[in-house]
Order: sequence, then C-alpha cells, then structure tokens
Amino acid sequence: MISTVMPNYKRFNIAFEHGEGLWLTGTDGRRFLDFGAGIAVSSLGHAHPHLVKAIAEQAQRVMHVSNLYRIPQAEALADRLVAHSFADSVLFCSSGAEANEVLVKLIRRAQYKNGHPERNRILCFHHAFHGRTLAMLSATGNPAYLEGFGPTVDGFDHVPLNDIEAVKAAITPETAGIFLEPIQGESGIHPATPEFLRALRALCDEKGLYLGIDEVQTGIGRTGRLFAHEHAGIIPDVVSSAKGLGGGFPLGAVLAREELAKHLTPGTHGNTYGGNPLACAAGLAVLDVILKPGMFDQITKVGSRFGDMLDKIVADFPLVFQGARGIGLMRGLHCRLPVSDVVSAVMNEGLLCVAAGDNVVRLVPPLIATEEDCQEACSRIQRAAHTLMTKQEKNA
Repeated sequence: MISTVMPNYKRFNIAFEHGEGLWLTGTDGRRFLDFGAGIAVSSLGHAHPHLVKAIAEQAQRVMHVSNLYRIPQAEALADRLVAHSFADSVLFCSSGAEANEVLVKLIRRAQYKNGHPERNRILCFHHAFHGRTLAMLSATGNPAYLEGFGPTVDGFDHVPLNDIEAVKAAITPETAGIFLEPIQGESGIHPATPEFLRALRALCDEKGLYLGIDEVQTGIGRTGRLFAHEHAGIIPDVVSSAKGLGGGFPLGAVLAREELAKHLTPGTHGNTYGGNPLACAAGLAVLDVILKPGMFDQITKVGSRFGDMLDKIVADFPLVFQGARGIGLMRGLHCRLPVSDVVSAVMNEGLLCVAAGDNVVRLVPPLIATEEDCQEACSRIQRAAHTLMTKQEKNA
C-alpha cells in the first residue's frame, strides 16, 4: 500500500528533532555534523538566533497578505539586493524552479517587446540542472528527468559547457538568450571558467542576446561573493536566486536589469506567496549576517582551507577518491567507489553530505562554518574512507 506521503523521494531512515549551528540531532538521539545544509539552503545553520528572532517577530505581526498590497519587507529586501548587485529590480517567488521560469519569461518577453518575437529560444548547457517544472526539465535536458512526462517544452537548445565555439555555432535568428549555472552543482560541481563567462557576455552583447545566470545554489555567499558570477567580473542581464536566500524559509528571487524588468507588467507573472512579509523578514535576516563586513573574506578563507583538507584526503585515500573540486564552501569529492556507498559510510560517521552527479559527494555546509568545523568533517570523511578501504581489502 502506498504511503500517505507520495514516494517521489529516496529518504534516509532518520528524522531530525532539533538543530543548533552546524549540528542536527535525530529523534533517536544521534548527532550529525551538517555539511549538506538542506542542499545548500541552511545558509546560517540551524536555529540561528538572529534568523529565529526575525521570523518569530514577523509571525506575531503578519505572515501573509498577498501581492494585492504593498509589502514593506519585500521592498526593503529588494533595496538590499539591488544595492549589492548588478540589478535594478527584483521579483520574489517561492522556489528556485519558479525563479528560473521567470528568468526565461523575462528574456523572451524583453525580446518580444523590443520587436523580436522570433527570438524565443534559450541556449542552455549539457549537464545543467534548473528545476523540476516541465519547462525547467526541458531547460535541464537530462533524459532521466524527462522520462514519462510527455513531449518536452520547446524552446531550449543545449551545447557543451566551456565551449565557446559550440555556443557560437548554435546561435540562430531565433535565439533570445543564454542561460547557465556559473558552477553546475547537481551534476557534480563543474564550473564555467571565468574566460568562458566573459566570452558569453561579449557574445551576447555582439548578438543582441540576454545573459541569464542560475545562482539558485551558487548565490548568497556560497562561493565567497554574493553571487558566483562576480568572480568573472561580468554583469549579467538577469539572475535567479533561492536556496540560501531564506536560510531555510522558502524564498526565491529574480534580479534583473531595468531593460528586462520593465517588461514584467501587471498580468505577466504572479505568485500568491512570493515575497510575503514572513519570507522577506527571513531574507533580510540572512543578508544581515551574510553582508556583514568581513563575511565574504571569512567564507573565502575557510573555503580555501577546506579545499586543501579535501586535497589531502584524496592523496591519502586514492582508492576511494580521485579528485576534489569547488570554490568557497561549495565543494565536491569525486569518488572511485559508488557515491551512494561513500555517502552512507560518511553518514555512519555522523556527517551529512549530498550525492551529486558524476559520482561526486557534494559538501555545502552552512556559511558560518569554521576551519575547525571543516577539520572535524574531514576527520569523519577519513574514518569513512578507512572503513571503505578495509571492506575492499576483505572482499579482494
């Protein structure tokens, strides 16, 4: 008999009762160091006092009113995001997938309003991940995710990442824009090179195309900058954000230049929950912490040391791992053994991580992680790797 909760998730048999900082405690009393952060969502860790206080105080006032009325909290959050980014205007929504849907709508509508209705196709990249709605499954292009859901949504073309000649060859008179993650997370921590991102910006300028960046996972400080595209020194036309923005409360955003944003007029998009007072109070609290002076430097420093630690693990356990990847606090270990085995072994040592494509263990801790936290995580990974190697030797 089917469970009352639909069986679309493969869940570990553990439930968590409470958390504090980087630690989660299960209903069975076991404690786990959380280097998964709810898939890069819990940017301030668990039960962060400032975030908890902001949510509780806002919940006592008003949680939701709808977008029929002004929402001061959304206005304040939009002001903060605009002040610290390339954007002129922000739209709030409830998830990363919807943020990406809006990003695509903005690109298509801006081309339409500028007299180019034929420009309605978006150039995407192999091994991307943009969400699970029908349109974003088509933008993602992974056949495994598309199976059984009927015809794909038209309007998306795919080329290899970091191949500018392939991009040039794929552009047609119907191309409206280019859409990519600065670091492909779900497929195994694959970065777009700074040179490639700069070449895309130049190509879009040359061809009259718009550049859209999916920062759902890479944004809000994850790589040591507010947004990962900043490392390449480029200015995109539109960016999607979610995950870490609400620190665990569902919140997405689309940041855009005025040239695109001005075309999203009443009736072109809506969201009942998007940007409600409670969600935006959470977002403001997260930015209070993330935008503190020195925070990005701290993430960069800790992330760099974490990368060094992971490189040493690879060197010490070459039969388990074949490489380390990433930047800031978005890291991956490329495994020689099945990633599911490695994740289970690491979890048995009391460390939470996330499996990704290309047989990679994804490590995306809360952004408040210290070098000591990273060292503790690596000690647990080392113990797990030793256990896996011992098992291999016994089975040899």
